[in-house]
Amino acid sequence: MPEERLQKLLAHAGIASRRKAEDLIISGHVSVNGHTITELGSKADLAVDKVKVDGQAISEPKHHVYIAFNKPKSVISKVHDPQGRETVMSFFKGMRERIYPVGRLDYASEGLLLLTNDGEFANRLIAPANKVTKTYLVKSNGPLTAEQEETFRRGIPIHGRKTAPAGLKLIKQGVNPWYEVRLVEGRQNQIRIMFKHSGRLVEKLKRVKIAFLSLDDLKPGAYRTLTRSEVLRFQKLLGFEVDEAEVKAARKRR
Repeated sequence: MPEERLQKLLAHAGIASRRKAEDLIISGHVSVNGHTITELGSKADLAVDKVKVDGQAISEPKHHVYIAFNKPKSVISKVHDPQGRETVMSFFKGMRERIYPVGRLDYASEGLLLLTNDGEFANRLIAPANKVTKTYLVKSNGPLTAEQEETFRRGIPIHGRKTAPAGLKLIKQGVNPWYEVRLVEGRQNQIRIMFKHSGRLVEKLKRVKIAFLSLDDLKPGAYRTLTRSEVLRFQKLLGFEVDEAEVKAARKRR
């Protein structure tokens, strides 16, 4: 096996997404053959090198796992939380595979979150270039005007950079209306900031769909393994090479 950059190697081993793996390296959590590594350009080969994260040796996963999880409110979508708050990993105690969340879902938000040990899958899913659509249900503390809705759809400046065009649809009128929001990016607290830009606060926020995958009737705190058909569909969407015959066969088995 040829040498690979450490962050890519950690991602493939199911430790974290490539972006989070970079943070682990920079902060001194990773060692190779007993030496702590903090340079992002460093490489290793799991076939000959002993790579550890926080003292625990890593290896390539024997098989990949893909999980849909309904994250409850007040739970962190991280493997570890420095503040000691409950993380999504508390719902997966006893699972043999080392999985981690793909992307983020804010502490006060709930809904669909994917977890996996497939680093390349995770990296492609969150890559801005792939523009994977996420759909949310949002309860606001007041309605947006028609002008504010159009501004929301066109994009607003956050930290000096305009958000990508977004989908916005009023689905339930009232003093505290509900909106459906569709994003192809996922900046921290993005939806809450976008509503605040129009003078409104988000009272409830729930992600109900990632690309084609819906939350459906999955209860808060519950999870399920993606079907082979769903995995293949995601892989095709994300540009992996897939066997079209297997895709068709998996669809027939649904």
